[in-house]
Amino acid sequence: MAALSGKSALVTGGSRGIGAAIAKRLAKEGADVAITYSSSPQRAQQVVDDILKGGGRAVAIKADAADQVAVRAAVQQVAQEFGKIDILVNNAGLLAFGPITDFPVNDFEKALSVNVRSVFTATQESVRHMPDGGRVITIGAVNSERVPVQGASVYALTKGAVATFTKGLARDLGDRKITVNNIQPGPVDTEANPASGPFADTMLGFMAVKRYGHADEIAAMTAYLAGPEAGYITGASLLIDGGFAA
Repeated sequence: MAALSGKSALVTGGSRGIGAAIAKRLAKEGADVAITYSSSPQRAQQVVDDILKGGGRAVAIKADAADQVAVRAAVQQVAQEFGKIDILVNNAGLLAFGPITDFPVNDFEKALSVNVRSVFTATQESVRHMPDGGRVITIGAVNSERVPVQGASVYALTKGAVATFTKGLARDLGDRKITVNNIQPGPVDTEANPASGPFADTMLGFMAVKRYGHADEIAAMTAYLAGPEAGYITGASLLIDGGFAA
């Protein structure tokens, strides 16, 4: 029997990149999977189709992570569709870079809304539909621990916030045997941050393993934390960064 057979999962921002890889991996492990997306319905449907072709069950729901009402409604829709939410993966996020002296306030507010508020909203609503023994997993970033370049202070602020939120949530939900963990990737080869991009040489210089990570590697760690063997891991921020923070 697959490790996640009989479980249901919600992956926010699951239409591409790391989120799509996570959704497909959780489905491969036997979970029913819902994904949210904001602006790429074709890609979201492709993820769903890939899961369906593999014999899994999947749905895609349009919900902009910057819209907290939409996020909450999406969680409720998933709970109605599957009857419960065993696994929440807070993956939706955005990069926010720029000098602090003239960082636009509107951009700051959007970064907070997507990277922090949506994590709060999706988690609060999901745990209302989550059986004991569930899993809450957030995809943070290595930048909560190391910020080696200029212009990343706002991004680091948001990722530091979810890392600390993880610790508090682990205490709040521990009595229900719900584990809460924060995965902190280093540079991962995606469209938003390609291994052949203009910052690649600089990023590689910070790593012990001289390559970008792969989305499937993040998905593998997520699947482990979502599974039955990870029930004693909670409140942790786990690096998967090629030694970026070493």
